Amino acid sequence: MRYQISGKQIDIGAALQSHVQDELNSVVQKYAERPTDAHVVFSKSGHEFVCEATVHLSTGLTAQAKAHENEIYAAFDACSAKMEKQLRRYKRRLKDHHKDRAEPVELFGASSYILASESNSEAEEPESLQPIIVAEMETPIPSLSVGEAVMQMELAGAPVLVFRNEGKNGLNVVYRREDGNIGWIDP
Repeated sequence: MRYQISGKQIDIGAALQSHVQDELNSVVQKYAERPTDAHVVFSKSGHEFVCEATVHLSTGLTAQAKAHENEIYAAFDACSAKMEKQLRRYKRRLKDHHKDRAEPVELFGASSYILASESNSEAEEPESLQPIIVAEMETPIPSLSVGEAVMQMELAGAPVLVFRNEGKNGLNVVYRREDGNIGWIDP
C-alpha cells in the first residue's frame, strides 16, 4: 500500500510517519483485502491537532475519517479508531461486493464547477443570469450498483453521490434525506 503522509504548516517527523504506517496498515489489512493507497494529513486548528485519513480500496471504494485531539499521536489514534469502526461495519458488504465485482470500478470523467455565491442578500440586480465560475475541476463518476453507491456515499461521509448505474447505464444520484433515510434519483 502506498502512503502519503503530510502536514499542513506543521512538520511530520519520521517517528510519526512510521507510527502512522504501522497502525494504519494493521487496521486496513484486518478489514480490507487489497488497499491501494492512503492519504493522511495532519493540521492544527487552534490548540488542537486534526488528522484526516483517506484510504482507497481496490474495489473502487473510499473510506475517510477525521479526528481532533490535543496531541498529534492521539489525533491519529482517534482517526484510526474511526476508520477501523467504519471498515468493520462494512466488512461484510465490502466482501460481498468484491466477490461480485471481477474488475475494479470503472470511472468516467465529468466537469465540476464552483460558482460564486452572492455575498449580500440585498445585492443589486445582476447584469446577467450567467453565474460567475470560481473554479473548474475534473470529477470522476464511478460505475456502481445502487447498493455500492449507497455504501460509497456512507463510507465517504458525503451528503450526495452521482454515479453511473451499472444495471441501466444511466446517471443516477443517491443522497441523504433530512429524515435520515437515503434518496435515490433514477431518471
